[in-house]
Amino acid sequence: MKKILLVNPPIFDFTAFDFWMKPFGLLKIGGYLRNKAEIRLFDFMDRGHQLYSGHSLKKDRWGRGKFFSTRVEKPAALENCPMKFRRFGLPPELFKQELTEFGPFDFVLIQTGMTYWYPGIQEVIQTVRKTQPGTKIVLGGVYATLCPEHAQKMGADLVVSGLDLNPLWNTLAITPDLKQPPFWEGYPVLTAGIIKLTEGCPHQCTYCSVSKVYEGFKVNSLKYSLDSLRVIYEKGAGNVAFYDDALLFRWEQGLGPFLAKVIESGRRMHFHTPNALNTGMINRDNAAMMVRAGFRHFYLGFESRDREWQNRTGAKAFSNDLARAVELLLGAGADSRAVTAYIIIGHPDTDHQDLEGSIKYAGSLGIRVMLSEFAPIPGTPDGEKCGHWIEMDEPLEQNKTYFTNMLLGRERVQELKNLCSHQNLMIGDNPSPGGDGTEGSLYE
Repeated sequence: MKKILLVNPPIFDFTAFDFWMKPFGLLKIGGYLRNKAEIRLFDFMDRGHQLYSGHSLKKDRWGRGKFFSTRVEKPAALENCPMKFRRFGLPPELFKQELTEFGPFDFVLIQTGMTYWYPGIQEVIQTVRKTQPGTKIVLGGVYATLCPEHAQKMGADLVVSGLDLNPLWNTLAITPDLKQPPFWEGYPVLTAGIIKLTEGCPHQCTYCSVSKVYEGFKVNSLKYSLDSLRVIYEKGAGNVAFYDDALLFRWEQGLGPFLAKVIESGRRMHFHTPNALNTGMINRDNAAMMVRAGFRHFYLGFESRDREWQNRTGAKAFSNDLARAVELLLGAGADSRAVTAYIIIGHPDTDHQDLEGSIKYAGSLGIRVMLSEFAPIPGTPDGEKCGHWIEMDEPLEQNKTYFTNMLLGRERVQELKNLCSHQNLMIGDNPSPGGDGTEGSLYE
């Protein structure tokens, strides 16, 4: 039986926070290979690792918290950013130990996330090549899809771009079992799991990469989704985050029947929506059902109150949609401190956004506000605009913190963070993950 190691690389960035972060795509692959190969998982970003038992890294009651990190030299491409650069994740020595104790492996499958996190991929590949030169290395995921030519330079044996996994199955010479749930048993300890009931998004927001990764929109089978939840539950995780990009779309086929089964089962779990709910799709019935089923955090996609800007970027949600969604959620019993509106900062059309007004408007509804730094995504309309300021052929320059600080200036960014923090203090406790009103890093 073939031996396969699944790897979620470390992150090299200015900031990173465990905002229910799990390598969901990689875990799905591991599930498909269950009972077909000898599978192991090494997640550099696993805060359940025994290493953390000797450190005082705090986590909140919902399973979020800081990563182990060390300061590293800043890449030349990012030298103009005034912030410190860090390597987040488990030390490289632990990965070398994994390869030595449990190898040699026939294949190492590496998940890729944000395009500008590729230095972590380089580290993993270099370690595998040096330790086990005969092992075949495969890359897949977001970076491999959005920057396929750049990914080809990393030195892997195969780069899987997009959703067609046949090249992977052919390389492994294994027929997958696509009905198997994700490989959650790969974690020794699990406090939070991930669910995706759907794939894709019906919207075409100009700043979003979903339409570049997925073709159209589909709802996964109810059985597969319930099996996925069961595995998470049996591992003892009390928190589940939805990674769907349009969780409320086709409610009658997706989230509606899923929650009905959850309520019927009597399982007590805490649900969270870090990928943001579409405010225009929230109604009295689904708000009540979500609260009843155990939703604890409602993150809402707002981005800006300026109607012209909203129309220009996809017309996904407007100010009146946010106000109505908040009224319905609070009326259903949601805690106002657990309802948060995302607002993009660092967008190339920032002059039209009315950022201060947007922050104050969302705060006036009695909910929290979280700033989401814009990352230029290659192939998207808004990402391509950024070629005026950065070299889009260098993924490092697509870094959200770098671009936002470069476009707005450090002082302006801090002003917006201070305003956001002031608004949130008026709501009460349950601070935002970053502690300064900024979004934690999240990827599939």
